[in-house]
Amino acid sequence: MVQVARQAAQGEITTLLGRGAAFEGKLTFEGPVRIDGKFKGEVFSDDVLVIGEGAHVEAEMDVGEIIIQGTVVGNIKAKRSIEIHAPGRVKGDVHTPSLQIDKGVIFEGRSFMEQATQNAPRPQPPQPQPPKPQPVPIK
Repeated sequence: MVQVARQAAQGEITTLLGRGAAFEGKLTFEGPVRIDGKFKGEVFSDDVLVIGEGAHVEAEMDVGEIIIQGTVVGNIKAKRSIEIHAPGRVKGDVHTPSLQIDKGVIFEGRSFMEQATQNAPRPQPPQPQPPKPQPVPIK
């Protein structure tokens, strides 16, 4: 299964941030992208993002699909799927309708799947409490 995912992603990769490269900022793209180096910032796309083995990514991500074999620190929202393959490490919350975590992966965070195809769940503001009755002094 891992080989199939790797071959599908690698066969179509249009952009690569290679080993030894580092980038900080906002990444938006069309077509599959692979990161093998270091990236810090934000990622937005409806396409496939591959985080290769040895890569280190600190980012908030909103993508179509993500395949992780490296280290990711940050929250991930994927419209279609998230795959985490060994020796991958993810520290952050994930929102997706389809989640695959292989044996040997380290995942530290929360997963949300029911509402992932819509907007990620947002905390609701606290509801106002009715006023507490005050004691009436007796004369």
